[in-house]
Amino acid sequence: MRLARWRLHGRDHDGIVVGDRLVDLPEGATTLDVIRGGLDQARELGDRVAAAVPESAPAVAAVQLLAPIVPPSVRDFVAFEEHVEGIAVAVDGRIGGVEPVWYEAPRFYFTNPHSLLGSGETVVPPATERLDFELEVGAVLGGVAGSDGRSLAPEDAQGHLFGFAIFNDWSARDLQSREQRVPLGPCKGKDFGTTLGPWITTVDELADRFDADGFLDLEMVVAVNGEEIGRDTLADMGWPFRDLVAYASRNARVVPGDVLGSGTAGTGCLGELWGRAGGLVPSPLQPGDEVTMTVERLGSITNRVGRPVEVPAIGRARPRPGSPAARRRAAAG
Repeated sequence: MRLARWRLHGRDHDGIVVGDRLVDLPEGATTLDVIRGGLDQARELGDRVAAAVPESAPAVAAVQLLAPIVPPSVRDFVAFEEHVEGIAVAVDGRIGGVEPVWYEAPRFYFTNPHSLLGSGETVVPPATERLDFELEVGAVLGGVAGSDGRSLAPEDAQGHLFGFAIFNDWSARDLQSREQRVPLGPCKGKDFGTTLGPWITTVDELADRFDADGFLDLEMVVAVNGEEIGRDTLADMGWPFRDLVAYASRNARVVPGDVLGSGTAGTGCLGELWGRAGGLVPSPLQPGDEVTMTVERLGSITNRVGRPVEVPAIGRARPRPGSPAARRRAAAG
């Protein structure tokens, strides 16, 4: 089953993909409503909708796809060792491989659920000289009867996996590099746009691609202007998705509709390649460039890069000559 959202004739729709057609959900329901009901109810609904596709149902090619869900939150992990090794040089200026702390537990940051894009939409970046993409897969969590989503064990977290979609975490690497000098993680270098799509493929459609340890083996490819840039398999993650869900819920709560990004696949972004090459090869993205990501069983997403827009300036922090920090600086010479 595939859940989608789309815009047609100025109106937004939530529905199900049946073949190459799109069918509205009944009674004004949303994809988030379906996800909250859990996988079993979703499959029953999907069977009913697929059994009676109206003649008026539009073709996928005839609509503007939107991000397939309006999620409560979006967490993005960094779960591919190869990516961590390469990006450390490009963003952090760090040479010498993966920090040992990375292996201890999966790390993530929260990004902006209000900046999600659908396939076909134009991404409008901030002013940047190092615009990049990130090839990922996002897991969408569903409702589970009797669970409040708190402090889940990995074996229980598996049942919270509702479906998957391709996830492109757009990144302004120069902004990100400056921001991460303050140890709070990225913010404006990341939160301007994340593509999710083209739809949500439910987990039962992928059951044969999970291995005994819970890893999902799907081929992932990214191309710029038709030229392949990177390729990997989702099975190269350091942790399976159930562990990411369990970690996100630790001393906290995950809820239906939450999206968890896998982190960037190996060779799945320009920044990693810059780190390995020691320079900007391949070149950073420019306005007009078209980025296409394809993941086996999940489909493809394509976005074109737009031109940055001017934003109001914000001044530097107000200095306080008499502050304790200022006195310590003066004493240090």
